[in-house]
Amino acid sequence: MSETSEKLAELKGIANKQLNDCGVDSVDHGRLDQLVNRLKSMVDNLDATLVATGDESELETVRRNFVEKTLGISDKDKGMAAIHAVADKMSGVHQKNRSAFYYLVQDELS
Repeated sequence: MSETSEKLAELKGIANKQLNDCGVDSVDHGRLDQLVNRLKSMVDNLDATLVATGDESELETVRRNFVEKTLGISDKDKGMAAIHAVADKMSGVHQKNRSAFYYLVQDELS
Protein backbone atom coordinates (compact mmCIF):
# COMPACT_ATOMS: atom_id res chain seq x y z
CA MET A 1 0.00 0.00 0.00
CA SER A 2 1.38 3.42 -0.94
CA GLU A 3 1.89 6.19 1.57
CA THR A 4 -1.00 8.16 0.03
CA SER A 5 -3.29 5.11 0.20
CA GLU A 6 -2.38 4.62 3.86
CA LYS A 7 -3.15 8.25 4.65
CA LEU A 8 -6.47 8.06 2.80
CA ALA A 9 -7.36 4.87 4.70
CA GLU A 10 -6.55 6.65 7.96
CA LEU A 11 -8.73 9.62 6.95
CA LYS A 12 -11.57 7.22 6.12
CA GLY A 13 -11.25 5.55 9.52
CA ILE A 14 -11.41 8.91 11.26
CA ALA A 15 -14.39 9.97 9.14
CA ASN A 16 -16.21 6.71 9.87
CA LYS A 17 -15.68 7.16 13.63
CA GLN A 18 -16.85 10.78 13.52
CA LEU A 19 -19.95 9.79 11.55
CA ASN A 20 -20.74 7.07 14.10
CA ASP A 21 -20.20 9.59 16.92
CA CYS A 22 -22.70 11.91 15.19
CA GLY A 23 -25.36 9.21 15.06
CA VAL A 24 -24.84 7.71 11.59
CA ASP A 25 -25.30 4.00 12.26
CA SER A 26 -25.13 2.76 8.70
CA VAL A 27 -22.38 4.53 6.76
CA ASP A 28 -22.53 4.22 2.96
CA HIS A 29 -18.88 3.26 2.46
CA GLY A 30 -19.02 3.72 -1.30
CA ARG A 31 -20.09 7.34 -0.86
CA LEU A 32 -17.56 7.86 1.95
CA ASP A 33 -14.79 6.45 -0.29
CA GLN A 34 -15.69 9.00 -2.98
CA LEU A 35 -15.53 11.84 -0.48
CA VAL A 36 -12.23 10.63 0.98
CA ASN A 37 -10.74 10.29 -2.51
CA ARG A 38 -11.53 13.98 -3.12
CA LEU A 39 -8.80 14.68 -0.54
CA LYS A 40 -6.12 12.74 -2.44
CA SER A 41 -4.29 15.88 -3.60
CA MET A 42 -4.32 17.46 -0.13
CA VAL A 43 -3.71 14.42 2.06
CA ASP A 44 -0.33 15.77 3.21
CA ASN A 45 -1.87 19.04 4.44
CA LEU A 46 -3.67 18.39 7.74
CA ASP A 47 -5.45 21.76 7.68
CA ALA A 48 -6.91 21.01 4.24
CA THR A 49 -8.40 17.72 5.47
CA LEU A 50 -10.28 19.49 8.27
CA VAL A 51 -13.18 21.96 8.34
CA ALA A 52 -12.83 24.98 10.61
CA THR A 53 -16.47 25.63 11.48
CA GLY A 54 -15.64 28.78 13.44
CA ASP A 55 -14.39 30.46 10.26
CA GLU A 56 -17.25 31.84 8.13
CA SER A 57 -15.01 32.14 5.07
CA GLU A 58 -14.23 28.41 5.39
CA LEU A 59 -17.94 27.62 5.54
CA GLU A 60 -18.56 29.79 2.48
CA THR A 61 -15.82 27.84 0.67
CA VAL A 62 -17.56 24.57 1.61
CA ARG A 63 -20.83 25.96 0.29
CA ARG A 64 -19.35 27.20 -2.95
CA ASN A 65 -16.99 24.30 -3.73
CA PHE A 66 -18.97 21.35 -2.38
CA VAL A 67 -22.63 22.29 -2.07
CA GLU A 68 -22.84 24.36 -5.23
CA LYS A 69 -20.20 22.89 -7.56
CA THR A 70 -20.35 19.24 -6.51
CA LEU A 71 -23.94 18.81 -5.34
CA GLY A 72 -25.42 21.34 -7.77
CA ILE A 73 -27.39 23.25 -5.13
CA SER A 74 -27.21 26.97 -5.90
CA ASP A 75 -29.63 28.15 -3.17
CA LYS A 76 -27.14 29.88 -0.84
CA ASP A 77 -29.49 29.99 2.15
CA LYS A 78 -30.35 26.31 1.86
CA GLY A 79 -26.67 25.38 1.51
CA MET A 80 -25.54 27.48 4.46
CA ALA A 81 -28.41 26.19 6.62
CA ALA A 82 -27.24 22.62 5.97
CA ILE A 83 -23.62 23.55 6.69
CA HIS A 84 -24.53 25.26 9.96
CA ALA A 85 -26.71 22.28 10.97
CA VAL A 86 -23.75 19.95 10.42
CA ALA A 87 -21.43 22.31 12.30
CA ASP A 88 -23.84 22.12 15.26
CA LYS A 89 -24.11 18.34 14.94
CA MET A 90 -20.31 18.02 14.98
CA SER A 91 -19.75 20.63 17.69
CA GLY A 92 -18.34 18.02 20.06
CA VAL A 93 -15.70 16.95 17.53
CA HIS A 94 -12.46 18.91 17.95
CA GLN A 95 -10.95 18.29 14.49
CA LYS A 96 -13.78 17.90 12.00
CA ASN A 97 -12.78 15.54 9.20
CA ARG A 98 -13.68 17.11 5.84
CA SER A 99 -15.03 13.82 4.44
CA ALA A 100 -17.31 13.28 7.44
CA PHE A 101 -18.45 16.90 7.26
CA TYR A 102 -19.26 16.63 3.55
CA TYR A 103 -21.06 13.33 4.13
CA LEU A 104 -23.32 14.93 6.75
CA VAL A 105 -23.92 18.02 4.59
CA GLN A 106 -24.98 15.74 1.75
CA ASP A 107 -27.37 13.95 4.14
CA GLU A 108 -28.82 17.28 5.29
CA LEU A 109 -29.50 18.28 1.71
CA SER A 110 -31.04 15.01 0.51
